[in-house]
Amino acid sequence: MKKLLSLLLAGVMCMGIASCGKTETTGADTDSDLAYVTDKGKMTIGITLFAPLDYKDDNGELIGFDKELGDAVCEKLGITPEYVEINWDSKEVELNSKNIDCIWNGMCITEERKQNMSISEPYLKNTQALVMKKDKADAILANIDGIKLVAEQGSTGEGKITGEIEDDDTVVVSAKEFFAGANYTGVDSMAKALMEVKSGTADAALVDSVCALAMTGEGTDYSDLVCNMDNNFGDQQYGIAFRKGSDLTAAVDKAISELYADGTVEEIAAKYNLTDALIKK
Repeated sequence: MKKLLSLLLAGVMCMGIASCGKTETTGADTDSDLAYVTDKGKMTIGITLFAPLDYKDDNGELIGFDKELGDAVCEKLGITPEYVEINWDSKEVELNSKNIDCIWNGMCITEERKQNMSISEPYLKNTQALVMKKDKADAILANIDGIKLVAEQGSTGEGKITGEIEDDDTVVVSAKEFFAGANYTGVDSMAKALMEVKSGTADAALVDSVCALAMTGEGTDYSDLVCNMDNNFGDQQYGIAFRKGSDLTAAVDKAISELYADGTVEEIAAKYNLTDALIKK
């Protein structure tokens, strides 16, 4: 009988210890994300491909501002970066399931995202650009009604078009109202949105200005496209997203501050023509 009581008591104690591994407010595991990535020796970074943040050079090697900054941060943390392409519309699912440890790919900071994830200090400025063929731009801007419009699913551009991302005091023209008469379709990446416009299957794309300015114009694969930002659908800032409550956020912020102090961030930005877009620490 005493043995049975001892076993029961031990079981209750184990349950109590296990419950202490969860926070009372959220039920989230209290294990350190910093310890998690340090123990496995790498940080898995979720990305999509678009210049000048993450893209491949002529040899198929991944390059870009975010890629090089990610490399430098991981070196500071003593771990290896692992870059994994994700579906942008499923980014939060990938993060919370631990398929990736952060989303680092030109992600605009929004109130909804701040509620669902832990987000770093902002590091780049952005806005939305309307991309069109040069020879159609005047006609499209004169009358948006009926045009075929595309944007990346889950992007800020899509959120602005649908109204899921509310306008703030930086907005001059509401994208939801401006594109009310357009025929909108979501696509799986910003690069795909530009391809749709180039091929003529879409009339215009709403994409991040950081992407549009780097990927269109003379000397690019999209030299026949132009980007227009006259309407100012609002200012955005890029941040790096981690799991809610993650201690990786502060560690990465600290590493980036140190990389600003030694000139590394500005050196990388200059390489990709992003100096003016930097949000300096």
